[in-house]
Amino acid sequence: MNFAEPFIRRPVATTLLVLSILIFGVMGYRLLPVNDLPTIDFPTVQVNAGLPGASPDTMAASVATPLEKQFSTIAGVSSISSSNTQGSTSITLQFDLSRSIDAAAQDVQSMIARAQRSLPPGMPAPPSYQKVNPADSPVLYLTLSSPSLPLSQLDRYAQNLLAQRLSMITGVAQVNVYGSQKFAVRVDVDPMQLASRLIGIDQVASAISTANVNTPTGTLFGPDRNFVIQTSGQLMAAEDYKGIVVAWRNGSPVRLSDVAHVYDGVENERNAGWYNGARTIYLAIQRQPGTNTVEVVDRIKAVLPQLEQQLPASVRLRVRSDRSIPIRESVDDVKFTLQLTIALVVLVIFLFLRNFSATVIPSLALPFSIIGTFAVMYLLDYSLDNLSLMALTLSVGFVVDDAIVMLENIVRHMEMGKPRLQAALDGSKEIAFTIVSMTLSLAAVFIPVLFMGGVVGRLMHEFAVTIGAAILVSGLVSLTLTPMLCSRFLKAPHAVRHGVFYNAMERMFEAWLQGYSWSLRQTIRFKGTTMIVSGLLLAGTIYLFTVIPMGFIPSVDTGQLSGQIETLQGLGFDATVARVKDVMNVLAHDPNVAGYTANVGGSGGRLNVDLKPRDERPL
Repeated sequence: MNFAEPFIRRPVATTLLVLSILIFGVMGYRLLPVNDLPTIDFPTVQVNAGLPGASPDTMAASVATPLEKQFSTIAGVSSISSSNTQGSTSITLQFDLSRSIDAAAQDVQSMIARAQRSLPPGMPAPPSYQKVNPADSPVLYLTLSSPSLPLSQLDRYAQNLLAQRLSMITGVAQVNVYGSQKFAVRVDVDPMQLASRLIGIDQVASAISTANVNTPTGTLFGPDRNFVIQTSGQLMAAEDYKGIVVAWRNGSPVRLSDVAHVYDGVENERNAGWYNGARTIYLAIQRQPGTNTVEVVDRIKAVLPQLEQQLPASVRLRVRSDRSIPIRESVDDVKFTLQLTIALVVLVIFLFLRNFSATVIPSLALPFSIIGTFAVMYLLDYSLDNLSLMALTLSVGFVVDDAIVMLENIVRHMEMGKPRLQAALDGSKEIAFTIVSMTLSLAAVFIPVLFMGGVVGRLMHEFAVTIGAAILVSGLVSLTLTPMLCSRFLKAPHAVRHGVFYNAMERMFEAWLQGYSWSLRQTIRFKGTTMIVSGLLLAGTIYLFTVIPMGFIPSVDTGQLSGQIETLQGLGFDATVARVKDVMNVLAHDPNVAGYTANVGGSGGRLNVDLKPRDERPL
């Protein structure tokens, strides 16, 4: 049975088949997302809860512990970790990779509702949860600064305008605001004044809560008309709070301003952010899993000019860090490597065949096989990343083998004096089953990679499928397009006049053949020496395998650094800020640093550093 015969006798149908592969491949390439690595969605859910004023110990005992007890009963939970700070608790739940993130989120929601009775009654809002990917860093950082406006005003623009508008962009998962300075009226109570008037702190809290309410007042009913009474029960400024009556003593009212210092401030004074040494508020934008990082960043940048027009003239909105830049550069480098590999393979084919038509026919298997693989990648929701492009680069040497084997056998029949069509039929019949077995055996090599578990298995799954798909498509092309083109366009060897280049290459190949023949005779003659050398090579290979450093993926220079500043436990906020400023001073004078942001909140601080382009920095 000849698999290739129907395609040889029907060149129009074969051409349409191959063009269909080409068209769908091009369409898939245009729709594929671009990332640095394959998208791996870790089933992770983060739960956040707040209780203003509570200490970290109180948050751990009264908030984190009841929640963790309920979360531990969820099926598939691999780890539970919590972080407790002043008035805030963050719990991270990691699930097995086989667990659906949507189903896990539903279980978390039900457990939060079950634990609600055990939580403190003073919590302003029930715990909230969100699906997160801890391996996915923000795709874009924006900074918001102003030389004249207070940070509380900048925070309003960041929270109410920028964060909400950017969250609506397709592909954006969430926008986090760092260095946040939310406006708040602060009341610093003087305990001496309270004690002298025999007033408890609970009376002050009750008076503030009673005076600052927003409840319906009522309705006036008349014989002809009804009137709804509208009053503003919420106090929005410090001046409004100063006149609140806390208690009565000796027939006179004791107002809040008599026992406390009331002023306009911010919600958390122990939170600060800097950009290149200047106070700022910055936004970290995260993308949704499976979306194109480059396209998401482009959509965000397209909206930024419109948002800048809605900001005051004194407010400056800048892009601090763009994750799409190193992704574009790395993907472009791999694309160039892929193109260079194709060019080198075609050159090698030409040097050995020394026939233009014989070079073009197997070379066409390269673009059709690779472009056809893009259609398979799109159907499987894969992305253009370093691993998938590396798989295509490695497959270049595989996909051309089948076409060359088919071409060689057809040329051999033409050297017997057969016409092109008959040589194509006879040559393809002899070699078709061999090509099928070669294709399937090469693709089967990567099947064990598909069954690898854990994070490595998830990461290499796309690599194995991509290179396997390229090999299978190349087998299809070698059984259809290659023999059809040979039967129509391949020139007989005796019909080609050889020039100087051909004769020179022929003499070189003859010299190589004689050298190989001599070396082969020597290895057969000195069998013992050959075995000893082979054993030494094997031992050296095993030794080098044990001493070469091992790692998950190769280290790359992305031009970005991130770090934590750890301080002594109990160190004050002002002292922590002083230490962070010392670190920022070092960064400001480093010739490798292009810009940096720092954030202080809770204990210690957080740094994100952008380095200059690789060709502009010494390290």
